[in-house]
Amino acid sequence: MAISQANIEKAIDTTADTVLRNEHYFSDLDGLAGDGDFGTSLATGFRIIKADLPAIEKPDIGAMLIKLSMLMSKHIGGSSGPIWCTGFMKAGVIAKGKTEVTLEELAAMIGNAVDGIMARGGAQLGDKTLLDALIPVSERLKAADATSDPAALLKDCADIADNAVDATRSLVARRGRASQVGERSGDTPDPGIVAIATILTDWCKAFGVDRTATAPEVAKAVA
Repeated sequence: MAISQANIEKAIDTTADTVLRNEHYFSDLDGLAGDGDFGTSLATGFRIIKADLPAIEKPDIGAMLIKLSMLMSKHIGGSSGPIWCTGFMKAGVIAKGKTEVTLEELAAMIGNAVDGIMARGGAQLGDKTLLDALIPVSERLKAADATSDPAALLKDCADIADNAVDATRSLVARRGRASQVGERSGDTPDPGIVAIATILTDWCKAFGVDRTATAPEVAKAVA
């Protein structure tokens, strides 16, 4: 089954809604161990994306994602801007010239985004960053094939990201501002992981996939 450009644009618009609705909540989570600007930084960029997305020239998926990465680079501050910009740019490179992608191509897009984020920030699995959600999601997508049910696959990915919130809660952060407070970052949720899980849960709702959030922070963010 192919995934259309319209579906990817809908997912991005839904992501903007998620970020804007949780601007203050994501910053509050970041404030538990970080500098408390995560939600505000993301919202600043996604407010522009929400407004500009319908009108920007987007002849194909790759061109659309690369243009959005440029908006992120310009409007998302702090450490989040380069990370999200790189992810969208790397995914866009794989989708260049395509107006629809297969599940295999989608997996390649997410995989390239993950590789780019790792190279950009130097984080690895277990460092208590959004990669602890994105890497297992990427692996799940790579394991899918042409016969996979997209709705079931989306639910699996949302479950994986949601589970990562609790699985990493007790870890001490090794990257980002939270790493500077050492042990105090333990027993706190990572706001990037919560954001990825919330976005995927909102994608489920947007595309008619029944799913209930499990981690308390995700349940609160989607309420």
